[in-house]
Amino acid sequence: MKGIVLAGGSGTRLHPITQAVSKQLLPVYDKPMIYYPISVLMLAGIREILIISTPADLPNFQRLLGGGDQFGLRLSYAEQAAPNGLAEAFVIGADFIGDDNVALVLGDNIFYGRGFSGRMQQEVSSLDGCVLFGYQVKDPRRYGVGETDETGRLISIEEKPSEPKSDKAITGLYFYDNDVVEISRGLKPSARGELEITDVNLTYLRQGRAKLIDLGRGFAWLDTGTHDSLLEAGQFVQVLEHRTGVRIACLEEVALRMGFIDADECLALGRKLSKSGYGDYVVEVARAAGGGQ
Repeated sequence: MKGIVLAGGSGTRLHPITQAVSKQLLPVYDKPMIYYPISVLMLAGIREILIISTPADLPNFQRLLGGGDQFGLRLSYAEQAAPNGLAEAFVIGADFIGDDNVALVLGDNIFYGRGFSGRMQQEVSSLDGCVLFGYQVKDPRRYGVGETDETGRLISIEEKPSEPKSDKAITGLYFYDNDVVEISRGLKPSARGELEITDVNLTYLRQGRAKLIDLGRGFAWLDTGTHDSLLEAGQFVQVLEHRTGVRIACLEEVALRMGFIDADECLALGRKLSKSGYGDYVVEVARAAGGGQ
């Protein structure tokens, strides 16, 4: 499976702070926002990742992440000239996807929970159709909502329903088989002029090949599209990291744990950042794994 991070858009809800910098390059506590969705793909076992952003912002992502080889990844980059919808990612990324399955994660979504990596890897290995991830929310009328039968098969999707059939919001993480490319190419723009991800999901739903995974209690899903939610996400990460001593979405550590790099390579990455607490943490992780011995 290959992965796509969609990091486009103009971040208008975060103006004026996004008038000069991409939303996905803003800090969420101690690291750039885009580290969080990249870490999700890595934890699913994905090493080939396409980052899609605006023509103005793409060079900044390339400056931050390069080719990805320092994390044992192969990163590619592509432009989305205008915010034409989430499903356009599969049209833009068609050559990158090739004959493979693909995961899409939105660049402003943060996921954190016990056992998440194993669950994702299980779904990647058994994928047939599409897998969506649902999260219990207090006010489902604000979200796209999925309803499932007792087996977890998706039976309905509604966008911002006035009378929701469930309290499961569909999050910004999606797994698809290779059919998603042709499905997306065949979509017609919606009334707002976008290729809608909901239309992709409804196609799989009609085929009986859509599944919704309930992320369950104790899991955290955050999006960072407003000033308040951006601040809350930073505070969440800060509290968790201070309490546990473990850093969320530390790409160097994730790469080491997943076997993408070894302890000595991780140690070298940490030393490059050694004047920061983040770099000190990477050095400690690498040494605990035998780096420098």
